Amino acid sequence: MILWCIFAVMTAAAIFSVLLPLGRKPRAMGGGSDLLVYKDQLREIDRDRAVGLIGEAEAEAARLEVSRRLIAAADAQTPTEAVSATPRNLLGRRAAAVATLVILAFGPLGLYVVLGSPNVPGEPAFARVNTPQGGESLGRLVSQVEAHLERNPNDGAGWEVIAPVYMRMGRFDDAVQARKKALMLKGETAARDADLGEALTAAANGMVTAEAKAAFDRAAALDPHEAKARYFLGLAAEQDGDKEHAASLWRALLADAPVGAPWVGFVREALTRVTSTPAANGPNSAGPAAADVAAAADMSDQARIDMIRGMVARLADRLHDNGTDVVGWLRLVRAYVVLGDRDKARSAAADARRALVGHPDEIKQIDDLVKGLGLEG
Repeated sequence: MILWCIFAVMTAAAIFSVLLPLGRKPRAMGGGSDLLVYKDQLREIDRDRAVGLIGEAEAEAARLEVSRRLIAAADAQTPTEAVSATPRNLLGRRAAAVATLVILAFGPLGLYVVLGSPNVPGEPAFARVNTPQGGESLGRLVSQVEAHLERNPNDGAGWEVIAPVYMRMGRFDDAVQARKKALMLKGETAARDADLGEALTAAANGMVTAEAKAAFDRAAALDPHEAKARYFLGLAAEQDGDKEHAASLWRALLADAPVGAPWVGFVREALTRVTSTPAANGPNSAGPAAADVAAAADMSDQARIDMIRGMVARLADRLHDNGTDVVGWLRLVRAYVVLGDRDKARSAAADARRALVGHPDEIKQIDDLVKGLGLEG
């Protein structure tokens, strides 16, 4: 609306600047001015002769020449021309004024309607981060949005837009801060709490920390059908060693899943991971692979646990041979927690710190995981 007001003011100014000179009264024709000049010249000749500046012969010759021009000018201004010139000239001015008014007022508007896109809504600058145009890198667009947010730190929409971009870029700590600011500035909703919990979990290398779980709990309280919060609450239960509760949460989530929900596949895989019972045969359930069903059917619970412990033991042996694999250490600590061996998880964290001496960034990841799992002390 403001833009249209600006256009209207600019159009009015352009019309006024063109019509003002066209609306002025026409000046008198030049013939009358010539007559006055020639008469004044005759008087000047008489004055010069009186004071002796010119001779009589020169004065007479000058009078004859000026008189000839005076007569010619008087003959050129006939009554017919003097009368007919003004209406014809005025008619032309009025026609030019009307044509100018129409062109200036409706010409640009017509071109915009034909060639422009008046019905397409505007797009905020930082919204282009999600769909970068050709020739513009994602990093450059993110830098532009970050500069905008530095100047406007209370722009909640900007923080909400850039947070998922940080997630895709792997900048999880920045995503956490962006989610917190969006939640603070735009208000609490189930989706914003769930998004914050997701960012906190990603920043903790996949572990649902106490802070992340609190965010998911708030989301579930605001909206019991919030799918993301329900999935991560199940993951938190699994990481705490409560597989039955995790399976219960995920079964309920699958039962409520809408047709075609894109997350059904990995929820079903998670359910298969914690129990030998296949996912519920709901509208979105295609069931686990045949090989998975056969393997689960042939194993007892104890055999399955023994198999997992064997894989964890092999991972531990490999890390003691090659201790620079920080991702492996993080996986080992989480595995011990899932198995309920919290003492072994603390021991693995201590081994990781010794193996990663000289790598402070990797040691910080281990410390953050230990803190997130509550293994301190």
